[in-house]
Amino acid sequence: MATKPQKKRFLDLIRKNIDRSGHHIYVISGGANPRFAYTIGVSESIGTELILAGSSFFSNDDVMEILNNIAAQLKRDREALNFEIEGGGLFTLRVAHSSSLNELILGAFDYYQKSDIAALQIVPDSAHWTIDIPDLTKPWNAAQEPAWRWLREPWTYPVPDDSTTVTNLAALRGERITEASRWEVDEWEMFAGAGPDVPQDEMRLVPIGTLVAADESLAPVVHLAVGEGLCRDPEPGSQWRPWLSREPGPTLH
Repeated sequence: MATKPQKKRFLDLIRKNIDRSGHHIYVISGGANPRFAYTIGVSESIGTELILAGSSFFSNDDVMEILNNIAAQLKRDREALNFEIEGGGLFTLRVAHSSSLNELILGAFDYYQKSDIAALQIVPDSAHWTIDIPDLTKPWNAAQEPAWRWLREPWTYPVPDDSTTVTNLAALRGERITEASRWEVDEWEMFAGAGPDVPQDEMRLVPIGTLVAADESLAPVVHLAVGEGLCRDPEPGSQWRPWLSREPGPTLH
């Protein structure tokens, strides 16, 4: 928990950023939940904040660019709903339900000392969609947003909750993961298809908790010993079997 001096410095930084550029961007990552990012300060000019939840297709730098770009466009045209960003595709906005924001924009609640702040969810097009993008327009329902299970539930696996896995875009788009291996105490690889065939630009580093929550059949992967691997067929219902682990692939940071 932050001390009073630390909290003051943080709040001062937010105000400085708002005064300089019109808003502050808060990126939240680490732990078992998907990354998300939101603005603080956009509501002072257009009446609502912006949030981009999940979207592991994009890097942190991409996320910053998307939020900055859309915030700037909205300040010019408050009625805009569709935004095209070079290299990022088409984005749309939808009104977030208040119950879906309670744990997601805490910094904005804290900064403005309010319990109710309007926010618009930024949603990418289908070409950039991933399984960690929730529907924030509805009252929060963990059963409908399994990738976000750990937002309101305690971590239940005997590994660090901030454990990560290198995976591929196919897996993040919902294809069945067929290869899994554990290379470090808190590092895995999990791929839909053959890991050695995955291009570097299709690899992503995500919390292992996100994938396991979205697909409970991945639970055995969490219990692998370091250096062990499992594989299975792509058909639904196929069972895991021991796999002679290959050398670990490229490390992503």
